[in-house]
Amino acid sequence: MAGQGSTGNVIAALASFFIPGLGQLLQGRLILAGIQFVLAGVLWIFLLGWIIHLWSIVDAAVYKGS
Repeated sequence: MAGQGSTGNVIAALASFFIPGLGQLLQGRLILAGIQFVLAGVLWIFLLGWIIHLWSIVDAAVYKGS
């Protein structure tokens, strides 16, 4: 992935919009993807999952890669 605003990051952000952590999974960040997916699932029980959901989208969009 090239960095913020790249096509890969836009696709990753869109994927995270639908499923939290999916964008990070597409970027190859498996641990963070799992953490965001589980946290969003747990917090949606208390109607606070939107916090993790937004974090997932923004994080995928601004990821710079290595």
